[in-house]
Amino acid sequence: MRKKKISATKILTRKKPEKRLLLSLKARSGRSSSGRITVRHKGGGAKKLYRIIDFGQEKLDIKGKVIALEYDPYRTAFISLVEYEDKEKRYLLAPNGIKVGDEIICSERAEIKIGNRTKVRNIPVGTTIFNIELEPSKGGKIVRSAGTSAKVLAYEGKYANLEMPSSEVRRVPGDCYATIGMVSHPEWRYTDIRKAGSSRLRGKRPAVRGSAMNPVDHPHGGGEGRTSIGLKHPKTPWGKPALGVKTRKKRWTDKYILKRRLKKKK
Repeated sequence: MRKKKISATKILTRKKPEKRLLLSLKARSGRSSSGRITVRHKGGGAKKLYRIIDFGQEKLDIKGKVIALEYDPYRTAFISLVEYEDKEKRYLLAPNGIKVGDEIICSERAEIKIGNRTKVRNIPVGTTIFNIELEPSKGGKIVRSAGTSAKVLAYEGKYANLEMPSSEVRRVPGDCYATIGMVSHPEWRYTDIRKAGSSRLRGKRPAVRGSAMNPVDHPHGGGEGRTSIGLKHPKTPWGKPALGVKTRKKRWTDKYILKRRLKKKK
């Protein structure tokens, strides 16, 4: 446990999750619909239940009150349990700084306040937002992980220019909804679990270096002792180029990207 770093959970409400909003998902352990392993090093892990999150916040023009802040085993951010005026309860992504007892609303003309959700075209330039829709009425698709937020840069016609957490600048239709603020739990990035057992509880299996394998098992394998890979460029276990190779496929949203993200300096 020495030097282990975990984030404080003092702000979370000590209660059991809302039973009606829980779902049991079958563990697939990195397997595709055909049953083949397509993502390696996954499997095992502690049992967990999925929380049904309302990413679209469909309760328009109805005020809700935050009655609990909870941990979600399926995501890095915290979630908030909101009870609306009609007594219906829903889970939402919790913004950073929200407290139990705060009121929120999803409305076309909502007040610019942390936790409120409104159309992007009604949000002032310079405001930070998250859980943003790519198409109107399709629910939040981007900027949903812990500590992330996008910034409204400008408006051009019916589109808004947003700066993503990756530094990419992207156009989004002004009729899309977004939540004001930043996603909760920004200190998640400083977590240092320190031991293998904690990784196994998270469903992560050991990853063996290719250079530690035999030549029959990996292109990097073979040699005496800790030797180099002996190749000009690193390869995957199946002989395809790795590291620095573009893997992003053509997407229908590419036409909305105004500026690609900045590359990290080596």
